Amino acid sequence: MTQKLTVAVLGGGSFGTAIANIIAENGVRTFLWMRDSASATETQSTRENRRYLPGQRLADGLEVTSDLTRAVSDSDLVFVSIPSHSFRAVTRQIAPLLRKEAMVISTAKGIEPEGFTLMSQVLEQELPDHAIGVLSGPNFAKEIVARQQTGTVVASESEALIQQVQSCLRSETFRVYANPDRYGVELGGALKNIYAIVCGMAAALGAGHNTQAMLLTRSLAEMGRFAAAMGANPMTFLGLAGVGDLILTCTSDLSRNYRVGYALGQGQPLEEVIQGLGQVAEGVNTLRQVKQKADELGVYMPLVSGLFAVLFEGEAIADVARKLMLGEQNHDVEYMGAD
Repeated sequence: MTQKLTVAVLGGGSFGTAIANIIAENGVRTFLWMRDSASATETQSTRENRRYLPGQRLADGLEVTSDLTRAVSDSDLVFVSIPSHSFRAVTRQIAPLLRKEAMVISTAKGIEPEGFTLMSQVLEQELPDHAIGVLSGPNFAKEIVARQQTGTVVASESEALIQQVQSCLRSETFRVYANPDRYGVELGGALKNIYAIVCGMAAALGAGHNTQAMLLTRSLAEMGRFAAAMGANPMTFLGLAGVGDLILTCTSDLSRNYRVGYALGQGQPLEEVIQGLGQVAEGVNTLRQVKQKADELGVYMPLVSGLFAVLFEGEAIADVARKLMLGEQNHDVEYMGAD
């Protein structure tokens, strides 16, 4: 089935390049679209994405192009791996170019501030006649292209989309699980970035294993509460797109958001940290949006509130930590015995 497919991956960052490479290695006709023509030409000729995945040779069958029409006009599946701030603009560009039957999958882990819009909701709004899906999970691109065993989740209401994505991405080192809860999977991918900043900050301050275990577990509880208030299924957070991605992002310095938190914990100013990163750390933007939405919905999210106070209200980390520890003592596990 995959032999007849044509797939486009939009976005030449690390993750977009990694999944395009898997699909091409599976013998599927695959395009990787990069906005910058010089980068596309260089990557096509050298078979290496020197900026994001240096030292990793790309599949010979992968065609890298800056021609958006060429990339998407014949594609059956289109993965949109664009940062959230540019996501809608690129989606609008492809709308008139897509085949009628084309299915579109977001891999972006962010939230558009206007109306607290998830990336798959942007796709729904801009591409109302197409099947929509989300791909999310504990997936560091460097490890994917190095052929480390990796699991991810595709979520969609369309069974045909799920099957196509599983078919073209499946390999000996990349396994794709299915979930019908698109919003839950997508929220997991966005929310965990906030807690990666918290955990990075704690690590820089010398937190022990006890503290990190508590932070991870309470982060998961907050994510579930927020997801339930947003209409998603909190049980989704027990899977790869929830606790799996949370563990990965909150415990590794390969995570941009963890590195942001670590630098903040060392006393660097936020603006300096973001400038030095050179790549998008979605967690900082997501924090603003989730704090506002949680206040609006009345969802109890003490870690979100605490991090917001540190980053944007000038509170000392030690004071926030003290308040968190001395706050209201609550139940450990929610949803137990719930109808």
